[in-house]
Amino acid sequence: MAKSGNLVPGASSFNRDIEVNGNSEWPPAKYPAYLPTWDPTQKYPPLQQYIFVDRGNHADPTFPHLLGTDVHTTNITPTMGTFINGCVQLSQLGDSAKDEIALLTAQWKLVVFKDQDFADLPITKAVEWGGYFGRHYINATSGTPLGFPEVQLAHRGAGDSSYDEFFSSHITSAAWHSDVTYEEQPPALTIMYILETPETGGDTLFTDQVEAYRRLSSAFQERLHGLSAPHSGVQQAETARRKGSIVRREPIETVHPIVRTHPVTREKALFVNRQFTRGITDMKRKESDCILSFLYQHIANSPDLQCRIKWEPKMVILWDVS
Repeated sequence: MAKSGNLVPGASSFNRDIEVNGNSEWPPAKYPAYLPTWDPTQKYPPLQQYIFVDRGNHADPTFPHLLGTDVHTTNITPTMGTFINGCVQLSQLGDSAKDEIALLTAQWKLVVFKDQDFADLPITKAVEWGGYFGRHYINATSGTPLGFPEVQLAHRGAGDSSYDEFFSSHITSAAWHSDVTYEEQPPALTIMYILETPETGGDTLFTDQVEAYRRLSSAFQERLHGLSAPHSGVQQAETARRKGSIVRREPIETVHPIVRTHPVTREKALFVNRQFTRGITDMKRKESDCILSFLYQHIANSPDLQCRIKWEPKMVILWDVS
């Protein structure tokens, strides 16, 4: 799945004193433990491959521990996204129910829960809950809560005016991407919850890469099979350094197939994104640009492949990026 989110400013735009204590214009942060930090001494070695076990493969497909007479789903689009309606508190679920969440997320790509207590839990508990689904990914450049590099923050500081500078040379802040696809083993499942919401704006759009693949003609699908593309994290690291942020792990470049098969549903999906994909292996530049440009436009400009999430307090979203 690809998603579009607003670009987040780096460490240079963050004033911790205002965030913690507030001032005449800005109130103090509601969740100060989650305020971002950028520790330049925080360095990590290259990631090592590990055996990933998708918990969805262990789930009961009838969802007896997650869905019941008082819990049901409401689908957001015909192929992607579903709301869980009813009294389900994620932090209280047992392993069987969490396995079913993994399967439901694999099937619907995006699962939304409301009225959750994640933001009010100790961060240790939230990290422990997420760790059930696999090894946590530590982002190389984003701000993280002190002592919890596993938690990536999308944060805009009080009084930050970097958007004015950004829009002096851009017409949109939306950037379609699939997270850190340059890694050898990109994240399979992402958990995101909201701490504070603006009165308007801040929505996140998701697009269905499985359905995007299905919409292609069989001839075009066949042409994509066997093609691969390098994905690079170099530009992300360079941008972070230029903005005064940090790089916890040196960037790498990895080659992935353009069409991947989901390990649980066995569905085929496109796996390219403008932010990290750097051409098609063994093709000349103009040939590669022609195919990738078409796929990027197909992904970004097909509203019927997308769903838009308007964040609400205490909302938690799980999305599948396998």
